[in-house]
Amino acid sequence: MRTKTYLFSLIAIFCFCIPINASAPAVAKAVSEIGTKAAAADKIVAANSTTPETSQEKIVEPRTESVQDTFIDFLESTGFANMNWGTLFMLFIACVLLYLAIVKKFEPLLLLPIAFGMLLSNIPGGELYHPDIFADGKVHWDLFRDGAGLFDYLYLGVKLEIYPCLIFIGVGAMTDFGPMIASPKSLILGAAAQLGVFVAFILAAGLEFTLQQSASIGIIGGADGPTAIFLTSKLAPELLGPIAIAAYSYMALVPVIQPPIMRLLTTKKERGIRMKQMRPVSRTEKIVFPIFASVLISFLLPPATPLIGCLMLGNLMKETGVVDRLSKAAQNELMNIVTIFLGLTVGATATATSFLNLQTIEIMLLGVLAFAFGTAGGVLLAKFMNLFTKEKMNPLIGSAGVSAVPMAARVSQVVGQEADPCNYLLMHAMGPNVAGVIGTAVAAGLMLTMLG
Repeated sequence: MRTKTYLFSLIAIFCFCIPINASAPAVAKAVSEIGTKAAAADKIVAANSTTPETSQEKIVEPRTESVQDTFIDFLESTGFANMNWGTLFMLFIACVLLYLAIVKKFEPLLLLPIAFGMLLSNIPGGELYHPDIFADGKVHWDLFRDGAGLFDYLYLGVKLEIYPCLIFIGVGAMTDFGPMIASPKSLILGAAAQLGVFVAFILAAGLEFTLQQSASIGIIGGADGPTAIFLTSKLAPELLGPIAIAAYSYMALVPVIQPPIMRLLTTKKERGIRMKQMRPVSRTEKIVFPIFASVLISFLLPPATPLIGCLMLGNLMKETGVVDRLSKAAQNELMNIVTIFLGLTVGATATATSFLNLQTIEIMLLGVLAFAFGTAGGVLLAKFMNLFTKEKMNPLIGSAGVSAVPMAARVSQVVGQEADPCNYLLMHAMGPNVAGVIGTAVAAGLMLTMLG
């Protein structure tokens, strides 16, 4: 210690304290004084300390144990230490969905937030979402107050049925019912596409689900996420997580699920049928329709009023043109914000503990079958109607009767152009597509009336 002090003092003297023209005696005197002071300091330290070796052991050893404990605690608190095979599998599924959204561009507006919410909620120790708070289909407010995470707060919008209605306002503001008004028979195609809802309902009841649970599973076939959430939160809230995941995931995968079924049930000649241009629809018709539809459907099926009312409100704001600012807000800011919140919270429910079980696998399989039968129902009814009409319709537009707006209509256009690149079916397919939105809401209202 004395040597180090001496050296540092010597350097300090040469650097700061000694003038350039200082004489050698002055330097020697300064160095001698510093050395004397360093020796005195060493004596004081030696006098105050007991056995140095014992003292060092007492000081260093506890510090070593403390560092080790801290490091071990840190390792045990990381997500890597709490990883298991279920978590790894869910992270893998999330990455697959991200790949489909980013690389394959399968409805990224839906799939990307769902996949990322799934990714975050399955990171051990993240504490973003707590399934126990929403166990048994109820909000346990005592647990909520104790330590809710970010996704727990956002998920209240799902549990309290806020997001579905807000989404429907945005959907209505972006929807043009003109093609359906111009071709009323598209309403029949939209109704036929609800075949998948009732087929899945029957199959689910056969698998020993309750009637309420079966109805909630069946509504997946309508390809309408907000309606599925709305109905499930009322009839079978304990299944809300897997049903919401199935509904939104399959909505995003419409371009994958539908085309093989459409090609299987139609010939190339049928897929190449060209349809005449539809008649123009007046502004008055477009304004009267949402008012008339809201009143009629709400009186027939009161439980469907929240969904139908919000859908028609958004459409009325768009068609009147007198609240353009509100219409644009519903189409853009409102729709985008709610889509982010809804996607994240739906994805967050797909945790390993709640997702990796036989019941969830059954729901996912029934959801695929519901989509398949819904697609098939619309196509087959269109082919049947062609037997009795002079003006043939392209049966591909029947597949758009599932209410995945506008994805299903775009799929009809893409598959149709495979047979005839100059065939444009998009506007014709939009009629059954928007009719499917109404049809799914009506089906949900019917199930609520009978089983609620």
